[in-house]
Amino acid sequence: MRKNFKGFTLTELLMVVAIIGIIVGLGPHLLLSINRVFFLNRANIEVQRDTRNTMSLINRTLRQASANSIVIDQIAGQPPYSRITFQKIQGNTLRFYQDNNKLVMSNNGIDRTLATNLRYLAFAFAQSDNLSIVSVSITMERGTYEGLTKALNMEIEKVRVMND
Repeated sequence: MRKNFKGFTLTELLMVVAIIGIIVGLGPHLLLSINRVFFLNRANIEVQRDTRNTMSLINRTLRQASANSIVIDQIAGQPPYSRITFQKIQGNTLRFYQDNNKLVMSNNGIDRTLATNLRYLAFAFAQSDNLSIVSVSITMERGTYEGLTKALNMEIEKVRVMND
């Protein structure tokens, strides 16, 4: 009998080949899944950040409006009630509106794009007899992977105009 065995048995070699085959077979699917989760989470974070910042700006600015100067309408070809125009007490005219997938703020005719991933924007008076409360609804979306998008509908926020 030999005391030193050198080499591998056929069974051990087949087990190694099977394990390597499983790893090679599952590797690409695992990497694709990790990539999808990464893009989905990144899109979700960007949509939440953009929506939160935009809603905060609209809320702060609209609170300074003169209630009797608020006009809610739409630009031709855009969703209904997707534009609001008002005057602040200081006299400057502000406007927030949807222009396809852009959210635009206009201050005395000077336009500034606030977001480029807008899906839907709507303004409405919360009560027909009280024009000092305006509801704002905004939906943003962001591309994720393979042509799919992640949309986030920020809940409707009611803004009380402080200047009747």
